[in-house]
Amino acid sequence: MFTGIVEELGQVVDLQHQGDSAVLRVRGEEVSTDAVHGASIAVNGVCLTVTAVDQDVVVFDVMAETLHRSSLGALAVGHPVNLERAMAATDRFGGHIVQGHVDGTASLVSRTPGDRWEVVRMGLPAGLARYVVEKGSITVDGVSLTVSAVGEDFFEVSLIPTTLALTTLGTKQAGDPVNLEVDVIAKYVERLLQLPGAAATTGVLR
Repeated sequence: MFTGIVEELGQVVDLQHQGDSAVLRVRGEEVSTDAVHGASIAVNGVCLTVTAVDQDVVVFDVMAETLHRSSLGALAVGHPVNLERAMAATDRFGGHIVQGHVDGTASLVSRTPGDRWEVVRMGLPAGLARYVVEKGSITVDGVSLTVSAVGEDFFEVSLIPTTLALTTLGTKQAGDPVNLEVDVIAKYVERLLQLPGAAATTGVLR
């Protein structure tokens, strides 16, 4: 479980494709301090399991499903990545419920600068559009954000100076891919309402 509050910008040290999987090595001075084999770390919003730690470099195995669903396969040596360790039970819940299970990818469409902030427009895949609402939560490359506007094939977020400075979203350009995770609560509600007899047991009319 994560909250979408990025702890640090890491850097890709190596990405070795091995058939339909890959081994990813990321330098992260903060997240590596207590990383152990089997721990969970979100890399650009993707929950990965630590397989090894070499000083400040953390190693992950990336399976085919992850490469297919996310943009991790397009990473290259030197690329920055957003890093967040799994949430401890005693932590403050600063963002929203983030599983690190990416639902799909989209492309950054445009950036509109303000005085000290920016409005960033992202593409919205048709299969995810029903889960995205204005003022709702969405995770973009592992960053918990509030949707400031939504259309049929796009949504917008307003980025404060801290987000621009401390995450990859500050340097993404039009056409760059981003990982999206929609609100898991919306997905559970939809699934429950699809089950036989859901309308009768929940009192919801369809």
